[in-house]
Amino acid sequence: MNVLVAYDVNTESKAGRRRLAKVAQTCKAFGQRVQFSVFECRVDESLYEDLIAKLSKIINPASDSLRVYKLRGDREDYLEHFGLDRYVDFDDPLVV
Repeated sequence: MNVLVAYDVNTESKAGRRRLAKVAQTCKAFGQRVQFSVFECRVDESLYEDLIAKLSKIINPASDSLRVYKLRGDREDYLEHFGLDRYVDFDDPLVV
């Protein structure tokens, strides 16, 4: 399944800046960044649960926000994009 992860981490403190980096690192392990605080991830149910568990441990629910959208259908069906798109579809053949 494709999921969209969006987060807003309070970076007013050193601990907040560390959480922000950890959230980004965790998301990067599961998908690719499409905006500064937005990742698209292609995961199965097991990886999805793992992603949610890891992110839930990192964020501070009193000051941070995390949203995960489960996207239905093909990417082309739910996405309209304008401007530069650095998304790489790893299911397509890679040419070196």
